[in-house]
Amino acid sequence: MQNHTHRIREELPAVLLFIAAIWGVFLLDLILPLERLGLVPRDLGGLIGIATMPFLHANLNHLMNNTVPLIVLLTLLAGSRADSRVTVMLVAILGGLLLWLFGRGNSLHIGASGLVFGLATFLIVSGILEKRTVPLLVSIFVAFTYGTTLLAGISPWQQGVSWDGHLFGGVAGALVAWLLVRKPAV
Repeated sequence: MQNHTHRIREELPAVLLFIAAIWGVFLLDLILPLERLGLVPRDLGGLIGIATMPFLHANLNHLMNNTVPLIVLLTLLAGSRADSRVTVMLVAILGGLLLWLFGRGNSLHIGASGLVFGLATFLIVSGILEKRTVPLLVSIFVAFTYGTTLLAGISPWQQGVSWDGHLFGGVAGALVAWLLVRKPAV
């Protein structure tokens, strides 16, 4: 595994650009019906949602609930050894694919919360797998800060919440951490 040590300062513009893109799509959605481009499980037309879902939000509250944790988690990711862009893409694509394959049918899934759950889980699992002090402290911080939200977010009885999107985002984050951080067998 290649070492991807980098500074938060170097990646902060990319973090802010990603957040700006999400907000830009939200503003564009006020004019155009973009929400229909969300993910619909096992529907060929819903496949596009794997790429578009993180950028689409139902309302301002939904957008704000994803913006703050995304900024925190993307900034923590930028300070890690992981390649941030690869990690975000893998978590988003794998989480979206799992949701498309196994999510509740006839449901339109939108929002970046699957990515939020995936990044939180990635940081927790990678911190444990790396067995180094700073990643482990980040892992503990993320678990302490978002642990209750992670558990509550996968509860299937919540009306209007993509709990399965949260679940598969978390599974994707754990799998990506295992793939990118694990040490090869000697």
